[in-house]
Amino acid sequence: MKIIDVTPYVVRAEMPGVPERDWAWTFVEIKTDEDISGFGESTNWTAGGSFLSANAIVQMRELLIGEDPSDIERLWQKIFRAYSYLGSRGLPTTALSGIDIALWDIKGKVAGMPVYELLGGSIRSDVELYANAWFTGCKTPEEFAAAAERTIAAGHSAIKLDPFLEKAFTNFSDGGRISAEGEELAYDIVAAIRDAVGPKIEILIDAHGNFDVPTAIRLANNLFDRSNIGWFEEPVPPEGIDALKVVRENSRAPICVGERLFTRWDFLPVLNSGLADYLMPDVVWTGGISELKKISIMAEPYFVPISPHNANGSLQIVSGIHVMMTVPNFYRLEHCVAFIPTYNNFLVDPIIFDGGRASISGKPGLGHDLDMDSVNANLHPDWIS
Repeated sequence: MKIIDVTPYVVRAEMPGVPERDWAWTFVEIKTDEDISGFGESTNWTAGGSFLSANAIVQMRELLIGEDPSDIERLWQKIFRAYSYLGSRGLPTTALSGIDIALWDIKGKVAGMPVYELLGGSIRSDVELYANAWFTGCKTPEEFAAAAERTIAAGHSAIKLDPFLEKAFTNFSDGGRISAEGEELAYDIVAAIRDAVGPKIEILIDAHGNFDVPTAIRLANNLFDRSNIGWFEEPVPPEGIDALKVVRENSRAPICVGERLFTRWDFLPVLNSGLADYLMPDVVWTGGISELKKISIMAEPYFVPISPHNANGSLQIVSGIHVMMTVPNFYRLEHCVAFIPTYNNFLVDPIIFDGGRASISGKPGLGHDLDMDSVNANLHPDWIS
């Protein structure tokens, strides 16, 4: 069997609560000479990132044509090493992730087995979720509290949010601080949620790497003391490993990091130095199914739970479920409640969501082919492959 074509697709994907200019998911299809195709995902943030990853896949195509798709590890290394002068991480690993996922899809289809069986077999038949994107349109503590109550009533036992509304999408561009008013509003939002859902529900806080060290420590500790948050995620920018160490040493709240760490090499110092209580690698950014499995294995002897970041498209969540079905140190898988119709709009077989849990079809490969009619109907008008 040989690879005969590699094609990326950038689609418009309705994501409630996300500015329309940022709606774009990148999928990839790998075709073989035996009429078996594999599908993957290389979505990035924002839409511009998804276009960059799609164009990177176009450039990587020549490294794959004529190759045996079953040689997943060799092809992973071939592509990863080919882009070492770009730093190998970030854009190269996002493009590589979609390719890797598609190769696993092909391998499972050829074997007549779901990918999780190829990864060692399932430990669980479905995966526990935590909810994100349940708060679309909320601006006041009262609105957040009401939305949280609805989410818990739908079967969820863990919810995540970024309550720092003035910092949304700033990416540390303002120097890492927050106004007194913005800080108090965040405390009020989380306190209102805690009052609404009670003491047993996990409230996870995402800081999106927006803060400097003293601000991150203050926010983490105050939220933990006032509202018993379950974790404080990405307290400082992801490149600040020494800053993370200071925050970790001074935070009473558990720390979660990893969505913007790429490959096992970025996670190694976090594990070796005990810088996080939870790891959240992203299967479509960190290197695909192959790398998510390796990072999970690395974390197991440290007894650090894995909770993959999962705020992108349909095959990201499918791939995450496959890997997490095989991982002993799995905690929860993120999903975006508001995106569920969009997830399934692009799939032939829908992901099965049941309150706070999700499962997949069990068919060979990923078990969830892209619906190419939907993909072609939703191609981004600015994408020309």
